[in-house]
Amino acid sequence: MRLTIARLALLAAGIGLASCQSSPKTTPAPSGKSASLLAMEQVAIAAHKCWIASKDPAFKAYQMANELNSYSGTPRFLLVPAKHYGGKPLLVVQAQGNSSRVDVFGPLMNEPLGARISSDIARWQAGNSSCAATA
Repeated sequence: MRLTIARLALLAAGIGLASCQSSPKTTPAPSGKSASLLAMEQVAIAAHKCWIASKDPAFKAYQMANELNSYSGTPRFLLVPAKHYGGKPLLVVQAQGNSSRVDVFGPLMNEPLGARISSDIARWQAGNSSCAATA
């Protein structure tokens, strides 16, 4: 839907009036990022640090393809074969819209590595960016 100049002026006036209110703010100013993007940034940073940058032997055969700047509202990252960057994704980790729920799927989830991937993603999504589960 296109915004006309009149609508933009009304929107600007509304924002101006709202900013004049003297009540204290209890919530931080929004960053402009959706819940899905915030969740995926957190998970993608930890995944890159723990799986790729650390040179974890379990993930040596894969490389990460970030697609966090998705205009479709579905930020995600993929694990693809290390020697074939354009190859079929073996793992897809994504969130959609305004949800912070992270979905994980792909052929790697049916491999022995799938259990570790699930626990790592769940830990990172919960805010713990460590590379290993603590006992």
